[in-house]
Amino acid sequence: MLPQIKNILYATDLSENARYAYNYAASLGQQYSARITILHVVEKLTAETFLQIHGYVGEEKWKKLQEEKQADFISTIKGRLSNFCDEISNEVDACTFQVDKIIVKEGIATDEILHQADLNDADLIIMGTRGLGMFKEALMGGTARRVVRRSTIPVMVVRLPE
Repeated sequence: MLPQIKNILYATDLSENARYAYNYAASLGQQYSARITILHVVEKLTAETFLQIHGYVGEEKWKKLQEEKQADFISTIKGRLSNFCDEISNEVDACTFQVDKIIVKEGIATDEILHQADLNDADLIIMGTRGLGMFKEALMGGTARRVVRRSTIPVMVVRLPE
């Protein structure tokens, strides 16, 4: 039986690698008429850093800063989606895939990606990667490696071309 791809979870850290990986998410979404959930995970601050910032700006200002950051992210993603559809309009008639949700979560990236894949009934996770240092050809990024190792569904890890 051929696998069905109805829901794609695209995890982004807003890097160039992640942006390039979105091309694959959109292509598969287009081919399978799949819904795409976009996820960005903001790593949690250490307790010490949180207390310093929180103590300096106060509870109300801290919440406002978090809301503004989330709104900026969603606005950035929506702008990129619009630009992407405009850019590929000469290749396809329309962007027939549907961006189902844009989610911003705070936590440990690997855990949150796997959790959201489960919550959103994803059939496939797509994410970018970059190797670091002299081993970049041999290794993928730590988050991608941990997601691949722990995921119960297929994971497509996309590297930037040379």
